Order: sequence, then structure tokens, then C-alpha cells
Amino acid sequence: MNSLRELTFSYKRSITILFSLSVITAAALIFQAYFLVSAVEAVFLKQVIFSDIVWVLAGLLAALLTRTITAYTTNHIGINMAADVKATYRKALLHKFADTSVKQSAKGQSGGKISTLLDSVDEMDSYFSEYIPQLIQTSIIPLIILITVFTQHVNTGFIMIITAPFIPIFMIIIGMKTKNKSEEQQEKMTAFAGHFLDTLQGLTTLKLFGRAKDKQDSLEKSSLNFRDATMEILKVAFTSSFMLELISMLSIGLVALELAIQMIIYEQVSFFTAFFILVLVPEFYSFLKQLGSSFHNGRTSIGAANKVIEALQDKGNPVQWGNRTLENSPPVINLDNIHFDYGEEQFSLKQVTTCIPAYGQIAVAGKSGSGKTTLLHLIAGLLPVSNGDIKLNGIPLSHHKEADWFNQLSYISQHPYIFAGTIAENIAIGGNSDASRKEIEKASEAAGIAEMVQSLDKGYDTPIGEGGRGLSGGEMQRLALARAFLKKPAVILFDEPTIGLDLYTESILQQSIKQLGKNATVITVAHRLHTIKYADKILYLENGRLMAEGTHQQLIDEVPEYREMVTVQQGGKAK
Repeated sequence: MNSLRELTFSYKRSITILFSLSVITAAALIFQAYFLVSAVEAVFLKQVIFSDIVWVLAGLLAALLTRTITAYTTNHIGINMAADVKATYRKALLHKFADTSVKQSAKGQSGGKISTLLDSVDEMDSYFSEYIPQLIQTSIIPLIILITVFTQHVNTGFIMIITAPFIPIFMIIIGMKTKNKSEEQQEKMTAFAGHFLDTLQGLTTLKLFGRAKDKQDSLEKSSLNFRDATMEILKVAFTSSFMLELISMLSIGLVALELAIQMIIYEQVSFFTAFFILVLVPEFYSFLKQLGSSFHNGRTSIGAANKVIEALQDKGNPVQWGNRTLENSPPVINLDNIHFDYGEEQFSLKQVTTCIPAYGQIAVAGKSGSGKTTLLHLIAGLLPVSNGDIKLNGIPLSHHKEADWFNQLSYISQHPYIFAGTIAENIAIGGNSDASRKEIEKASEAAGIAEMVQSLDKGYDTPIGEGGRGLSGGEMQRLALARAFLKKPAVILFDEPTIGLDLYTESILQQSIKQLGKNATVITVAHRLHTIKYADKILYLENGRLMAEGTHQQLIDEVPEYREMVTVQQGGKAK
């Protein structure tokens, strides 16, 4: 993603229109001054009647109307550019977050990412809606005013040339400080947003352990740091505004003094010329002052843009996909010496080689931390393989279309995500967007959740998720299964779906899983002996390695570590 300055030049048409509008505004401003001075001179010095200056007043009105139209159009173009840029950056960030692997997405705080997506992108608005239009106007209009003044009175023109540079010089000095402070403010805002969201999500845990007060103090400190950073920027902004006003006031006073001396003492300047220049000079400095204010906003936007670009340029290690179409049937899955690691001195999955047949019922077993969930993430395409290949029907997974693979895959974790919406809407996520109510109800019955839904007052229209009815762990699992029944996937991945559930709920889930697996390949990370025992093949992992594979009885007979794990699970004594 390009920087803001580079991105500006991609809007050539808008920039050209802004330049044209600036020229028109300058012309309207000069004509406005001319007609105003002509009217005043005619009425107060020449004592003409009203009918003789009607054309002058009409010209003045036309000039004012032209300035109003150009100001509105300029503002409208700036707002449109800002809206387009914000939409572009938000779209890029959403694509970045969506394409990020599970490993990469776990880095950083969720609140920080939300702050970047919303607040930092919004901060970029003023660069295009205010700074760029004002920069173009200031590069055109004061120059035309200066040329006009030179044609009327050279001395005043030189005074303006000498005093005008003080404003941009001061802006540069202030801007350098503002940029650093703005970036510091962005960092503190992101940290505060992340801290705040993490605290909200863990509030129940904090209360249970009596640590809510400590977290409150920490949150208050983070909030005060953000406030102090914001106040530092405001101090710079107010100082900048004061100095710009002071410079322009002194400059206008100097011009007025010089014109008074030339007109009264030396009588070298006429009333019309002096008044005409005095009307134009404040406009000259006004545009420079407005640039100063917009410049401050622009530097703030650049600080926010750097934060966004930094997030976009964080390459990570995305999962690679191709363009090959995948057949809509359970594939033979080959794991060919695959390897994955989370980083230096962290857990790694090493040299896993196996074949998972189509329609196979596979269980992945092992002690906690042995790499079971990591293996499932690799097969699902949520993590990139460091070495080796995952092949579908002999063709690497990375050669297939991402959409094709995920359309044929269902992944049911221990804690399925429930979106804010109705039960029907949550189930419909699993299938096509136009899934009928009949299909949703049929999927619910197959998943064993229909009876519970029908007992509710609003049935499938009951709101759940954020702000709605809460679901138990078993109900969430059954809702996730209903999504899978609606989708009819070719490959189903279960990550310990029955852990923490009561025996009755577990038995319902087991029956639903068995029915769902009749037309699909099922790979289950399992701890319960019932799940492991009836699998066609068991993959036993130990410290990130595939120690053994086979049926339950084969592993009991041949693998002491597996036998020990099963014995301990049954309540026996490990030997």
C-alpha cells in the first residue's frame, strides 16, 4: 500500500479539478475586491446615485456566488477522496486480517487491530478532505493575489514576499514536532484500545480472582497516558495557531502602515489602489493561515497512515493457494513429511507422514501439547506448512482454490463462535445464503437441537449471541453441527467436540457426528476412549511427532505410551 502522498497522485482527475477551482476562486476573489472597492469609492467619494452602481453590485454578488460554489465543490471533492481512501484502506486491512494465518492472527491485541481498522483509518480523513484541497488552494490563490498586488503597488508586494515565508517555515518546525507526537498518540491509543477490550473480555475472570481493582488502576493509567499524549498535540496546535495569527496580524499591519504613509504623506497611492490592496492582503494571509491549520491535521493523518501501512506491510507467513478446481467429494488426504514451527524455541510439529483415506474415520490422540490442534489447523489450511506437502488426491493443497477447499470443509472447535443474530441465521452460515427454513429445520433435527429450539417462544427467530439468549456448551456444539449438516461437507474436522460436556449431551453429539460422517471424511482430535476406540485409524502424537498409527487394538498391543495414556484415562495406574 502506497503512502498518502503517493496515493494522492492516483486521483489525477480530482487534483486537476481542484487546481481549476482554485484559479476560479482566485479570479472571483479579485473581482469581489474590485467591485467592493468600486462601489465604496463611487458612493462615498464620487457621490453617485444607486442606479449608477447596480452593475457593480451585480458583479459583487456574482463574485460572492462563484466563491460559494467553488468552496462547496472543493469541499465535496475532498470529502469524496477521503471516503474513497478510507474505504480502500479498510478493505485492504480486512483482506490482510482475513488472509493472515492462525499463528499470525494470534499476535497482538484484538483491540489494537480494531483501533487500527476504525480509529487510525478515520484519522486519515483530514489529509484528503482538508489538507490536500487547502494545499492546492494555497499554492494557487496567494500567488495570483501577489501578482495582482505587484501590478498595483510594488512596495506592498515586496513586503508580502518578505513576511509570507515566516508562516510555512513555522509550519515546518511545528509539523516536525506534531508528527512525532501524533505517532506517539496513535501508539498509546492502540495500546489503550487493546487494553480496554482485553479487560472487558476477561472481566469475569478478574472478579473471580479479586484482581478487578488492580486492572482498574492499570486501565486508568493507560487512559491517562492517552489523554496526556492528546493534550501534548493540542498544546502544539494552539501554539501554532497563535503564532500564525500573530505573524499574519503583524504583516497586515505593516502593509497598512506602508500604504498609509504612501497615500497620506507622499500622495503616491490613490484611495482605490490602497483600499483594493487592503481588501486583498488579509485574503492572502488567510489562505496561508488555513494551510497552517490543515497542515497540523495533515501531519496527524500521516501519523495514523503510518500505523495502518505498518499493519499492512506486516508480511507474516500467509497460507498459499492456487487456481485448481477441487472435486466435490471426500478426497484422499496425504500428509507428506510435513513440518511446522511457531518460531524459535517454541513448539514444532515434525516429519508427519500418513495417508487419510476418503470416507475415513480418523482420531488424533496424544497428551496435551503434543500438536493435535496444530495438525488439524494445517490440514484445514489455517496454518502454512513450513516443509513438506499436504496433498488432496495426489495434488498439493496449495494448488487448489481456497474457496473450493473451504466450501467442502467444516471445522468444529471446542468453542464454536455464535454471531449476534437469530438461531436460524446462525445455522444458515453453514450453507448457502439462500438456505430455506425447511433445510435449516432439517439440519437442526439431524444435529439434535430442534427440540430445544422449538421449546423457545420465538423458535428459530430467537436472538442469540451478543445481547441475545445465551447458549450452553452443548447447545453451541449442536448448533455448530447443524451448520455442518446444512453444508454437507466432504471433510469434517472436530477439535475435541465433547470435552467438558455431560454424558447425555455427549451421547447426542456422538450420534450426530456418526450420522454426519457417513458421507464425509472425519478427523477428530479426541481424548474420550469412546471416540478413539471406534476410529478406522488413530494417529498418536508425542511431542510434535507422529509416534504411531493404527487401530485402537494395534496401538494398545504395540505402543507402550499409548497404552499408558489409555490406562490413565480409564482410571487405572500407569506402569
